[in-house]
Amino acid sequence: MAKVMLREANGEIYFYIAKKDMEETIEKIEFETDENWGGEVELSNGETWWIQPGAKNLPKEEVCKKLAD
Repeated sequence: MAKVMLREANGEIYFYIAKKDMEETIEKIEFETDENWGGEVELSNGETWWIQPGAKNLPKEEVCKKLAD
């Protein structure tokens, strides 16, 4: 599990892990409504992560779990 900063800019959502100095964009997301946003996400580097579904209030800090490389 990792602490992740999520932010939106220019129509893209950025996924940043400070500990790794890694910033990627979210390419696919399981739940995309403003009330239920998150779930399984695929990043631009091919990794798959889990974001606890909830209201889409960006920017925000979230604890996320890596599912696959």
